[in-house]
Amino acid sequence: MSAIRWRLILNGKSAGDDALRDAVAEIRERGIEVDVRVTWEGGDAERYVEEAIADGIGTLIAAGGDGTLSEVVTALAHRHETDAALPALGLVPLGTANDFASAALIPDEPMPALELVLAQAARPIDLLELEADGDIHWAANLASGGFGTQVTVETADGLKKLLGGLAYLITGLSKLGRIEPIRASMEGPRFAWHGEFIALGIGNGRQAGGGQALCPDARIDDGLLDLTIIPELSGEVAATLTTLLKDGKHAALDQVAVRTQLSWVEIGSERPFTLNLDGEPVESTRFRIACVPGRVRMHLPADCPLLAPRSSQERL
Repeated sequence: MSAIRWRLILNGKSAGDDALRDAVAEIRERGIEVDVRVTWEGGDAERYVEEAIADGIGTLIAAGGDGTLSEVVTALAHRHETDAALPALGLVPLGTANDFASAALIPDEPMPALELVLAQAARPIDLLELEADGDIHWAANLASGGFGTQVTVETADGLKKLLGGLAYLITGLSKLGRIEPIRASMEGPRFAWHGEFIALGIGNGRQAGGGQALCPDARIDDGLLDLTIIPELSGEVAATLTTLLKDGKHAALDQVAVRTQLSWVEIGSERPFTLNLDGEPVESTRFRIACVPGRVRMHLPADCPLLAPRSSQERL
């Protein structure tokens, strides 16, 4: 019987993580071949994924934050849709916020995260495809715009390293007095909205920016995007956003949010603005975002809240 072979793609910022080193050593003692590749600069993840596919690797492990997951997912998504040889995907959360892993209930310690890959068969998940100015971008989690995006983009790396997700809260509170709404039009199947928004979430997953649950009901295997628009609220802006940031819940959003589910959405604005795609800022005046069903396979907990119940899937 051929050996089980894994390829672990590790964000260079976490190359000295002792817990991950120990976990890899233990997995190897169980008879699994694990090769480690460390990303140093742009393009490394894509090259390592191509190398793993050429080597016939069965499982890729993304070890890092949401950005690392997005890089590996992007490299897999670039392959032909009918390529049956694509490896399955696992995740070891080593980032600052780990929004995807947190919402998916993936363990935040390396050894339990790797044991999850052993224990649970990979399941197909959807991906988010974003087109802007002729370029295609991919992500597993969420695209966000407005206030939350500015918080994520402007939070200093040093502050994130020291304080983790709390850094986003501090940066967010410092911005409450200078929020500028964005005027845009959004259209999709049987949906149209025009106006000014202060926060926007287009979710395959549920949260971004260190725990902001912009799309609290999103599923990653239902073939749909969850769209959440927080309109401009004049004098209520500061109170609403303060509640959201402090509580880390979506209760404050329920009273003001515009929400829908759709397979794609097009966004247009007279002035360029930024969508944050799993840590990658993309600026344009026009975006098209679509859900691509079942694009990759991923090892996730049996009770992962991002997955539709199996009974529901069987009825589809």
